[in-house]
Amino acid sequence: MSNLSVMNKADAKLDFLSLGALVVRLDPGIIPFEYAHSLDLHVSGGEFNVSANLSRAFGQRTAVASAMVDYPIGAKIESEVRRMGVEAFYKRFAHDGVRGPNMAHVYSDRGQGLRAPVVFYNRSNEAAALLDEASFDWDAIFDGGVRWFHSGGIFSALSPSIPSLIIKAMKKAKSQGAVISFDLNYREKLWKSIAASSTNPQEEAQRVLSSIVEHVDVLIGNEEDLQMGLGLKGPEVHKADKLDPSSFYAMMETVSKRFPSIKAVATTMREVKSTNRHRWSAVLYLNGKGYQAPTCDLDIYDRVGGGVGFASGLIYGLLDGRSPEEALRLGWAHGALLTSYPGDTTMATLAQVEALAQGGSARIQR
Repeated sequence: MSNLSVMNKADAKLDFLSLGALVVRLDPGIIPFEYAHSLDLHVSGGEFNVSANLSRAFGQRTAVASAMVDYPIGAKIESEVRRMGVEAFYKRFAHDGVRGPNMAHVYSDRGQGLRAPVVFYNRSNEAAALLDEASFDWDAIFDGGVRWFHSGGIFSALSPSIPSLIIKAMKKAKSQGAVISFDLNYREKLWKSIAASSTNPQEEAQRVLSSIVEHVDVLIGNEEDLQMGLGLKGPEVHKADKLDPSSFYAMMETVSKRFPSIKAVATTMREVKSTNRHRWSAVLYLNGKGYQAPTCDLDIYDRVGGGVGFASGLIYGLLDGRSPEEALRLGWAHGALLTSYPGDTTMATLAQVEALAQGGSARIQR
């Protein structure tokens, strides 16, 4: 793995650009859906959330490229994108008043104790799935310079036209000097929904994701993502300790040989004691060396967004020129804090993230 080189801030108009689907998450809290009388609405999207977190918590100049439908749900999402300080590049779609196209809905309760969270989707006739290579003017979007470009595996699985869109954007981003990151997020249900009946969905996912990862500098994903999503062979290790990074490290040589452009791989590690109690750590492999964050106990309020919170803090650290240890700790700390808030995006400040990264605690601040 070669060294990671980040463009100087003065040489770009944007620090970070993400490409992905915007969604609304409907959340009944700890009440199961069939008993719920009200739902909170959170604006979300795996790629957008990184842009939002980097803007609000870390003061970065960020943007998102996505699909937008001109109807009230779209207007709600646009309002939240603006509130988080994220610039938007939209491919716009008209809604027919009946069937769409739609902004996707994700349904997720919080669970409680030994009752796990429940997640399901309505991505029928989703506008983001209609995006293709012609949807965006990348020359205009990258005009002035972008330091970091990001996308993810969930977005890749929305339709057959999306992977070529991602690759086109990655090539443009790399040609003007951006670091390219990708969150694998292998989701079997999504790949089954778009794979042709004559193909093996997992093999199709591995083919598509591998073609994207060939262009990536920083990969977010654990050993299961690497094996299931990319078809990489890993050690047959039964880990009694889910916070042991040894099998993750053992796969790094395989990653380097298969994808020589990759300069860093990172992931969270968690041991779920109950829905509301996790053991939490994270690991980074950068420039041929492994780093592990501290381990802490998390009292979970809402676990959705913790992994993206980790990616956001890590990316900020690397953009800001921090050491690998510091960047990893910032990701670990921000991901931990994000699980203490409702919703999918951050409510943390940089000072709070840095305090926890440096060994702070939950003592009252007076």
